[in-house]
Amino acid sequence: MKILGKKIALYFLKLLKKEVKKIRKKRDISLTVLLVGESTQQLSFVKIKKEIAKKIGIKFKFIHLKTPPSFEKFLRLLKEITTDKKTTGIIIQQPLPSQLCTESLYDYLPTEKEIEGHKKKSPFLPPLGLAVLTALKYVYKGQKIDEKLFIDVKKDKEFFKRIFHNKKVVLIGRGLTGGLPIGVTLSSFKINYIGVNSKTPDRELYYREADVIISAVGKKVLDASMLKPGVVLINVGLRKEDGRLKGDFDEKEIKNIASFYTPTPGGIGPLDVIYLYKNLLEAAKMQK
Repeated sequence: MKILGKKIALYFLKLLKKEVKKIRKKRDISLTVLLVGESTQQLSFVKIKKEIAKKIGIKFKFIHLKTPPSFEKFLRLLKEITTDKKTTGIIIQQPLPSQLCTESLYDYLPTEKEIEGHKKKSPFLPPLGLAVLTALKYVYKGQKIDEKLFIDVKKDKEFFKRIFHNKKVVLIGRGLTGGLPIGVTLSSFKINYIGVNSKTPDRELYYREADVIISAVGKKVLDASMLKPGVVLINVGLRKEDGRLKGDFDEKEIKNIASFYTPTPGGIGPLDVIYLYKNLLEAAKMQK
């Protein structure tokens, strides 16, 4: 059965729109997105973020650096953005060019404006991880789409702890924009998982025993022969084949083996963007 990520996201969008109206009675909400380079994939991601901002009534500012600046110039620009009192939240679109890519970069962003959860001791969990948890909550809480499906960090920890106590969860991939933020989120909810990557020996043994597989690779890594009947498959990775977007498995191959799976596109992606804006609204509430 498909996990209807797009349908859930559309419902959540209506809830966010109502929340934005309440917050805007006290202050404006503004998101700044910074992109370095001209990746068509990254530009499409920015476009989606802009469209959602328009739909829910949030100001959106896009700063596009087509050629990479020096690290010093980049830091000066970040300082200029972060000190702007009108800016509620900041996104540095990843991946960055190698000369700018460093974890310390996020130290220059105020904690209450870094809404992707990259900073240590951040009040925000990564949107991608929350999107994955929403798909799992949908599966294990009766496939009902309502306001309770939104992840509540305080209320849902006990639910996930109980549900996954005896389940084997495998996370494939450890990238900055995929496996890493998902792993951080799973750990925050005390969900034990096995991390697998290209260097893990006998990876298929882990796949065959898994009750849940979350894949964030960007190429086909799973097929029906590797899976236990009834497995739940959550895809995050993206690849293009014959001009079409696909995930880390082909849906036709696995649909009769998996109990639930996310389609690509329309699975985790729309939920990821929703939680980005959910974090932005929480940031607005923190800021005076």
